[in-house]
Amino acid sequence: MFKKRDEKLVEQALNGNKKAWYMLIARYETAMYQYGIRMTGNSHDAADLMQEIFISVFRSLTCFKGEGSFKSWLYRIAHCRCVELYRKRKPSVDIDDIQSPLCDAPCPEMQLSSNRESRALMQAMQQLPLGQKAVVELKFFGQFTFDEIAEQMDISANTAKSRLYAALAKLKLELE
Repeated sequence: MFKKRDEKLVEQALNGNKKAWYMLIARYETAMYQYGIRMTGNSHDAADLMQEIFISVFRSLTCFKGEGSFKSWLYRIAHCRCVELYRKRKPSVDIDDIQSPLCDAPCPEMQLSSNRESRALMQAMQQLPLGQKAVVELKFFGQFTFDEIAEQMDISANTAKSRLYAALAKLKLELE
């Protein structure tokens, strides 16, 4: 009925409550998978990234001090794991591997159009440098403020803004 706050679940997980840990995973697994899809461009890398994120969270859970939100802390870890993934291998995108988000389109024609637009956006995002792609992801899909993005990426808020506007300009050119 009532959802437990993330911080309470973290506290319970640290005390050995496996159900609390599973609830945290369940709460964020879809968001982390979608983050992975948007950042890597394919489902296999997204699944690997999601797994790495939750392994890192599990190992670092004792480091979460509750000074910020758990969600913000989680996305910071996700960003670090994504940077590591990019360093390990150069991302490549195959349009057939891109999974579009589920759509409640009222008719097949609208759904087809929406899928094409989603794929075009995903493909355009793959052309962005990692720093710009991460800011777009955090701002629009994670719904973080510029200050929160700056904290997660260890950059200034002004740098986050400039990366976002540069990315949007590139996306606009790519999608036109």
